[in-house]
Amino acid sequence: MSHTAHIPSHRKPRQRASKSALRAGVAGGVLSTIAVAGAAGPAQADPVTQTIEMPTITSGFSTAVAASAQATQQVALDLETQADEDAAAEKAAKTAKKAHAEAVRKAEAKKKAEAAAKAKAEAEAKERAERASRTSERTTLSASSGSSDSSGGSASAPSSSSNVSGSAASIVAFAKAQVGDAYVPGGTGPNSWDCSGLVQAAYRTAGIDLPRVSQSQSTFGTQVSLDNLQPGDILYWGSAGSAYHVAIYVGGGEFVGAQNSNTGTVQRSLDYDRPTGAVRVL
Repeated sequence: MSHTAHIPSHRKPRQRASKSALRAGVAGGVLSTIAVAGAAGPAQADPVTQTIEMPTITSGFSTAVAASAQATQQVALDLETQADEDAAAEKAAKTAKKAHAEAVRKAEAKKKAEAAAKAKAEAEAKERAERASRTSERTTLSASSGSSDSSGGSASAPSSSSNVSGSAASIVAFAKAQVGDAYVPGGTGPNSWDCSGLVQAAYRTAGIDLPRVSQSQSTFGTQVSLDNLQPGDILYWGSAGSAYHVAIYVGGGEFVGAQNSNTGTVQRSLDYDRPTGAVRVL
């Protein structure tokens, strides 16, 4: 046996090394390919991420929103302007209406004032004429009364006021001359009376002093029947001693009295307000 028989051959190990190199080369190529692919992969992903951005669309949307907001603001401004104009028009209409009403009121007030002034002037003229007439009538009555008293007076007292003479004539004439005068509580003349003030003043023309109030006047004298009245008799309403109203019988079924603030001094029929009783002083 050769002493070299156990020495291994070097061919086979070289073949194995070749295969290992080949395998290593293949593996390296694959790994290189994978590495290249891996490197190429992320490089392709970046542009996709960048192309998602939409600057043009976002810009257009912002413009549209801004335009819409401006349009809304303009509409609101227009509505506010219209509301102000409507309010101003309404205020002007109210002011004009108020001014018209005030003008009408002033015109009516002026018309009423003129009418009142005219009525007052007419009433004053009428009152002056009546006063002048009363003064003349009183002067005549005073003269005739003095003449009658100096001659002894009249023995009879007829019921008709046109034929009354003496003291009764003076009382009746005075009472009639006051017709139209005002009624004033507590009035004693010369142009305003209450009921007892008028009766007292009428009797004073005949020289007779009566009590001031109606209660006392209703018992001053002799009680007479209403069917047997004579001019100059005192009529009373209520009971004797507590009468609430008095007047003077002037003949012809009529009386003169200061009735109330509405009628003043009037001449009325006994049927207008039937008295309760009467007293005769003369």
